Amino acid sequence: MFKRSSSFLFNMDVNRIVSFLPSATELLYEFGVEEKLFGVTHECKYPETAKLKPQVISSVINSDELTSNEINTITCTLLRDGKNIFELNKKNLLDANPDLIISQETCEVCAAYTNEVKTALEILPKKPELYSMDPHNLNEIIQSVTVMGKILQKENKALEIVHSLQQRIQNIQNSKNKKTPKVLAIEWIEPFFTAGHWIPEMIELAGGVNLISKTGDHSRRMDMTEVTNSDPDIIILMPCGFDTIRTMTEYDSILKNNRAWNSLNAVKNNQVFAVDANSFFSKPSIRTVEGLEILAKIIQPHKFTDLSVSAGSFSNVS
Repeated sequence: MFKRSSSFLFNMDVNRIVSFLPSATELLYEFGVEEKLFGVTHECKYPETAKLKPQVISSVINSDELTSNEINTITCTLLRDGKNIFELNKKNLLDANPDLIISQETCEVCAAYTNEVKTALEILPKKPELYSMDPHNLNEIIQSVTVMGKILQKENKALEIVHSLQQRIQNIQNSKNKKTPKVLAIEWIEPFFTAGHWIPEMIELAGGVNLISKTGDHSRRMDMTEVTNSDPDIIILMPCGFDTIRTMTEYDSILKNNRAWNSLNAVKNNQVFAVDANSFFSKPSIRTVEGLEILAKIIQPHKFTDLSVSAGSFSNVS
């Protein structure tokens, strides 16, 4: 797929943007350029007004009505058969007539990228530029703010956003415990998936010892034996795209009465938590910094009692 260098994008005049990436949509609103946004995906739900933008991408999977196991089975089948997980709304795309499309490469399942972006570039009469975001850790997420600021010619605003994020991260780092509990983050419940990319780093920054996965790694399947052998002190459930309430519902139906699960020390000690993964963990957005603050409150509750986070962003499942 043809892509210009970032240096070329820094010199272009951007007036019409289509975002194939929810975290990019959030960032565009943070920069205050939402009037230049003419197309989003079905997953672009923050802020609320983003839902009013024309959708150029939708999912073929109605995940709201499926269990995690059903979602996994359908997704794996589609990928195995070479079929699309997403559908492109060609009319809305043509109406948007973008001079810039923003997408990503981090996760094929969660981002409308390869087939849809290629199709978009083929059908648009005026060929837009493409900026592909590919962050795998917190530093790269923050770097994406700087790059976006240059593209939008909003360098001063980018500096302001970056400084605020770095200050909040530093506040957590400066308050680390001497005692570091072992923490296992689970990105999918049935089947189990590790939480990769930026999550291991976030756990370490929040004062925990991350188990199984490594920063920058893609998420992968794991079984109950691997979970049991890791012997976590704290377990954090963050199914990709799920909020806290839905995660707790999945927990109740899948894990609550599982004998092997209930043998874990973290479960016995009531140290299992559900978080709003969709808002603060699943996407490489600037809201992952609030995700870090949520982890700090879970891992070091006595140190961060007064730290304010969004209502309903996490809950103890017991």
